[in-house]
Amino acid sequence: MRTLVTGGAGYIGSNLVDALMAEGHDVSVVDNLSTGRIENIAHWLGHDRFHFVCDTILNRDLVDHLVAGVDLVYHLAALVGVKYIVDDPVEGIRTNVTGTEIVLEKAYKYWKRTVIASSSEVYGRNPDVPWREDGQSVFGPTTVSRWSYAFSKALDEHLAHSYSLQGLPVTAVRYFNSYGPRLDPNGYGSVVARFITQARAGQPITVYGDGCQTRSFTYVDDTVRGTILAGTVPAAVGQVFNIGSNREIAIRDLGAKIRDLVASASDIVHVPLQEAYGDHFEEIPRRVPDTQRAVRVLGFRAGTPLEQGLKKTLAWFESLDS
Repeated sequence: MRTLVTGGAGYIGSNLVDALMAEGHDVSVVDNLSTGRIENIAHWLGHDRFHFVCDTILNRDLVDHLVAGVDLVYHLAALVGVKYIVDDPVEGIRTNVTGTEIVLEKAYKYWKRTVIASSSEVYGRNPDVPWREDGQSVFGPTTVSRWSYAFSKALDEHLAHSYSLQGLPVTAVRYFNSYGPRLDPNGYGSVVARFITQARAGQPITVYGDGCQTRSFTYVDDTVRGTILAGTVPAAVGQVFNIGSNREIAIRDLGAKIRDLVASASDIVHVPLQEAYGDHFEEIPRRVPDTQRAVRVLGFRAGTPLEQGLKKTLAWFESLDS
């Protein structure tokens, strides 16, 4: 199969590329390397089944050309990470909404099956946890910048659903805190990466707020497997799926667990949310997926225990030293 992965040099995207190449597919990648890293895909450069273009998905003519030449599109290119969205909401909205609009427009033009990567952020502050795919999206005021990411991803899903109603075979996947090898060591978009880097350096592990907020972390191999199933299982067309683990952990406990795995003497320090994100921010107390639909339709269940996944992730971070 000929596949296109937008954002394919990114953390999840490059792991998806590895899986698709291992299955024998022809893989094209477009990534402007604003947050993706060429090192993530360097081992495929020059391979006769791999094709890389360094450009933006906002380039309509390029996207038209790339989509026309493939059978399946995995659209992962986006600006991610709450802090980065808060710092630059305009770029986040532009990339996430306009980029998705272009990809879907071209997928519809050439009638290509498409998977849209969305986020658990679309649930907002919905108190009805665990979150079901048909649950409510409860957003805060538009004056709070963090909600711009949730709005942008929700709008992406609305676009996907609208094209689906016109017959396009499209599926959306909502990722829940994916982690694993190739996370940005500087912590871009990942609390796991930030904690590991701080613990390894013996620096204070910075927990924002009281640390009682919980998240459900999904090892990247599970994230990728769920994404591929969403693009290949016939019954997935027209649907949206939570792709994540339903085990939740408090962020302060995650910090302590990572500190212990690293055997670090780092202190755990609590930083006020306003100091970390500014005044225009709201925290979400719990983020846990209901995974019944993914199990029933895709046959997908996240299978990597948190402790095992963290050890694999830590091993990758340590490999960067050699």
